[in-house]
Amino acid sequence: MSIVSIYKTEGNDYPAIKVAVDKAIEGCGGLSDIIKPGYKVLINPNLVAAASNRLSGAITRWEVSKAICEAVKAVGGEPFIAESAGAGLDTEAVIKVAEYEQLREEGYPVIDLKSCKKATMVSPGGVVCPEIKTWELVKEADAIITVPVMKTHDQTEVTLGMKNLKGVIADENKKYLHFNGLYEGVADIISAVKPVMCIVDGTFGQQGIGPVYGETIEMDLIVASKDVVACDAVTSVIMGYEADEPPITRAAYARGLGEMNLDKIEVVGEKIEDVRVRFKRSSEVQVEGLPDSFTMVVADEACTGCRNTLFSSLMDMKDYDLLEHLKDKFVCTGPVKPEKLPENATKENTICIGRCAYKTLKDHCARVSMGCPPSNVDTVQAILGPEIPYKIRALNDEENVE
Repeated sequence: MSIVSIYKTEGNDYPAIKVAVDKAIEGCGGLSDIIKPGYKVLINPNLVAAASNRLSGAITRWEVSKAICEAVKAVGGEPFIAESAGAGLDTEAVIKVAEYEQLREEGYPVIDLKSCKKATMVSPGGVVCPEIKTWELVKEADAIITVPVMKTHDQTEVTLGMKNLKGVIADENKKYLHFNGLYEGVADIISAVKPVMCIVDGTFGQQGIGPVYGETIEMDLIVASKDVVACDAVTSVIMGYEADEPPITRAAYARGLGEMNLDKIEVVGEKIEDVRVRFKRSSEVQVEGLPDSFTMVVADEACTGCRNTLFSSLMDMKDYDLLEHLKDKFVCTGPVKPEKLPENATKENTICIGRCAYKTLKDHCARVSMGCPPSNVDTVQAILGPEIPYKIRALNDEENVE
């Protein structure tokens, strides 16, 4: 039976967080069976993008990563912290915002993977990426610990231990997954790198339009397990979801990569019901200022990936004062049947978001944002059209548009 441990942090300084991390590690069985003396242990925090501040709930705080390093050293392992920021983003800039430079000053290796020599790993049973483009440091690591933040995501409902491991693959694979199948693609990563433990930084989380610009929510929790699927499932329930609601969890469970059924998971430490808080979903964030003539056509069968991408993209357009370009537009997602389009919808003003919409409406739309789910950048550009070049900071692990 998989074990997931949940412990409260009794304070916000490093000593208090170290106590909670140590308890969480011991609660799910300790490290001695998965980390042997001399093992090179890659600790992968979430440093996806330069957030507003290091405690915004968007990035893993250094205190959690340091505590894990110390726990690894205590059993004879050789820890190093390694991460690559989102595609097109500068990892060193995120390291600076997250204040990991002070860990370097204390002698802890903090490595920008994008500066390292690349390598390839095989993903057994890989569906989207049978071969994973990564780095030699990742391939040569004896053990990998994924250290995500407790936060929602605008395309995958949550981004936890499994999706966090996108940080150990190269930029070209990050973009490829978004276009060819993010959920199964993340399962391919798990199959390839085989993380030995997941430790969730739940001190400060993020709700709403994650993974970078959502609302900070203080939870004061550390969650850990040697089963990354079980850890994601339990953490999702803590966040107010059903265990099988996030599509990445379902994909990984179907591949036999871990457990998601709560009746087959032993929870130690805090009880889920005592710490559970319903996080606001990205689709629940209200987008104010939409033109009256703008229409969203969302099929009942549309998946959360495309639904959330659409809402998140509208928020991006609001942030960049682009909502006026939604006037008289019909934006469709999911397998919308042509007869479900409003009477005043024309091919010139109809845009499809995602593969499913394009399959049913390819003869009825002017433009499409392809992908499963598509990226925010491509979605906004599809809405604007080619005559309006869209330049935006890279959000949601996507590349800058030049």
